Amino acid sequence: MEPNPAFPLTLYGSSISYFTGKLENYFRIKGMPYQQTSLYSGDNQRLIMERLGSTQMPALELADDRWMSDSTPIIQWFESELPNPTVIPLDPLQRFFSLLLEDYADEWLWRPAMHYRWHYNRGVRFANTVLADEITSGPSRYLPVWTKRWVITKRQRDGYTSGDGISTDQVPGVEAIYHRTLVQLETILSKRPFLLGDKPSLADIGFSGPMFRHFALDPVPADIMRQTAPAVYEWVARLWNTKLEECTGELLDGIPNDWGPILDEIGNAYLPYLCVNNEAVAANKKRFDAQIDGVQYRGARWSIYRVWCLQRIRDHFGALPPSDQMQAKALLQKHNCWEPLWRHSKLPMEEGLCSQLPFFVDAKMIDVYK
Repeated sequence: MEPNPAFPLTLYGSSISYFTGKLENYFRIKGMPYQQTSLYSGDNQRLIMERLGSTQMPALELADDRWMSDSTPIIQWFESELPNPTVIPLDPLQRFFSLLLEDYADEWLWRPAMHYRWHYNRGVRFANTVLADEITSGPSRYLPVWTKRWVITKRQRDGYTSGDGISTDQVPGVEAIYHRTLVQLETILSKRPFLLGDKPSLADIGFSGPMFRHFALDPVPADIMRQTAPAVYEWVARLWNTKLEECTGELLDGIPNDWGPILDEIGNAYLPYLCVNNEAVAANKKRFDAQIDGVQYRGARWSIYRVWCLQRIRDHFGALPPSDQMQAKALLQKHNCWEPLWRHSKLPMEEGLCSQLPFFVDAKMIDVYK
């Protein structure tokens, strides 16, 4: 890679963070020099808040003193600045569906990933120990280790699992999402090394978020993956060890048929969930109930950010050439994605929402303090 004034990058996050791991996979695949450090050490949180308006994890500091947040806009910015080699497919149809899969992996698989980490004692002991060790700044650093671990666990559960609509009776349905995902990916990765062919693409980067630093790392889901989806487990390591400039393979043509079950999941679960979230935001309800694909979520947190996510999917569709729009619509209709994508003609979002990303944050994915 040619010298660039933005390098080296400093990634502020956690060694077990969903989106920190996603960006690390992207940087490694692209051959971009970076160092990863704890968001919780030194004066990092104060500095990040000043520069980005939020301490959302991860934050990225460029060598030229620019700061960035939010993995999806960060990747898209770098792809526009450093397109060779690119992870975003050049084919418009593949680009659209890769962006759709990335959004799904970011926003929907987050729920089962957080559940497995914070529901089972094995996962809790692992995660709260690591995070307690990483907290070396702020008032919390003076607390006894056991107290830090208790505070971390309570915050995570209150914010992202039991506090985000997952009570005891929802556990089987949430865990079924993970089991279905393993079947879907195992079917694909048993036949080829990456989701879209012989080299990694944005679809792989998207799924690396939940798979790399959660499902393949946390004790309970990792056991399940090793036993039931060895090709997925192998893919996690392969992706981490791949540099795109060294790949000689090519992407497949079009959208593979074996992506169908993932698109079914998007149409039957994720997009309907975004619709219910839209209705909650429109009604100014910060908590809502939702019956999604047979699972009753109670007291889930609204997310203004996810309204923007839905708008972005629509924008990506609108950017397609007319002939590709026809093909995309047919495929979306086949997998029950079309109707929920356009169910609400007007989305409940303020003008300019998230328009400053990746250089400033005005809406978090889930803000547990609202």
